Amino acid sequence: MANSPQAIKRARQNIKRNHLKASQRSTMRTTIKKVRRLISAGDQQKAQEAFLQAMPVIDCFADKNIIHKNAAARYKSRLNRAIRSMNGSETGS
Repeated sequence: MANSPQAIKRARQNIKRNHLKASQRSTMRTTIKKVRRLISAGDQQKAQEAFLQAMPVIDCFADKNIIHKNAAARYKSRLNRAIRSMNGSETGS
């Protein structure tokens, strides 16, 4: 339990910040799920469009430190690789 005034204030701020970040993480996860759903459905064109809409969302939350920048890069890389491999034309690296 926080005893000093600044610790009490920080605890209050952390609660507010956690609620905001939770909703932002949910938004990001929803955009990622949309892309994954289209990948599993086999619609490469729509999956690519959804991926292009999801990239700025993922980047934005990485910039705001909602997720780590390497986690954002990992999400984008895995989604892009899954989309490219849908028609069997995976290109090296």
